[in-house]
Amino acid sequence: MRQHVNVITLGVADVERAYTFYVDGLGWVPTLHVPGEVLFLQVGGGVVLGLWSASAMVAEAGPTAPASGEQGRAPITLGHNVADEAEVDAVLAAAAQAGGSVLVPGARRDWGGYSGYFADPDGYRWEIAHNPGLVVHPDGRVTIGAVGETDGTG
Repeated sequence: MRQHVNVITLGVADVERAYTFYVDGLGWVPTLHVPGEVLFLQVGGGVVLGLWSASAMVAEAGPTAPASGEQGRAPITLGHNVADEAEVDAVLAAAAQAGGSVLVPGARRDWGGYSGYFADPDGYRWEIAHNPGLVVHPDGRVTIGAVGETDGTG
């Protein structure tokens, strides 16, 4: 198996509510939308985010089980890196305006960057971060170094 991911699929309670949040609220462009069933959004080179009816997901893939000792949804955070601290705050505000919930406001972090968290209407957590150590190269390769190591040679 090659080391890559093309589709990240999240089970959602209401595909149309997800559409309203991501497309109407955040301004994302759908790649495919089958009303009531699934919404695909391109989120990077060769990568789409699928928002699939949770009941259809369970019918096809089987039920999900919480991690050992945990209740509810599997622990996951989706990350979105932005250019600066002001953009972190702007994206958090846009998510709240679109119907999401800001869980943690933007703040400077011990790792040297700045980030905050929001939850979409289904409760999926998004980290909005300004991480100067994370570099996406023109060829799509990502390097992550300590903040201040942005030459990307790692």
